Amino acid sequence: MKIVRSKTFRAERAWGALDIANMNGVTTRLHWTDQPYRWHVNDGEEVFAVLDGEVDMHYRENGVAQRVRLQTGDVFFAGVGCEHVAHPIGEARILVVEKEGSV
Repeated sequence: MKIVRSKTFRAERAWGALDIANMNGVTTRLHWTDQPYRWHVNDGEEVFAVLDGEVDMHYRENGVAQRVRLQTGDVFFAGVGCEHVAHPIGEARILVVEKEGSV
């Protein structure tokens, strides 16, 4: 059993993470950040849930750059091959569920 108080979690560096669970090769991690990530494509699917703060999610769809502002409670699903990058607006806490070892 584990209880995580996400609102008080703060990592030592941007995109630092707290491992919450690994279920048959699928990881659930809580990230804290105040800096953008980098453009990337995951090895598999990814669920990205904003638990605290706001995040501008940039992604490319059919080669066209798009952006959506995610607020607390919003969830972004990146399917296989979805190129994306997260830009927090100030501090943000994000729950990420993805294949173990994914970027």
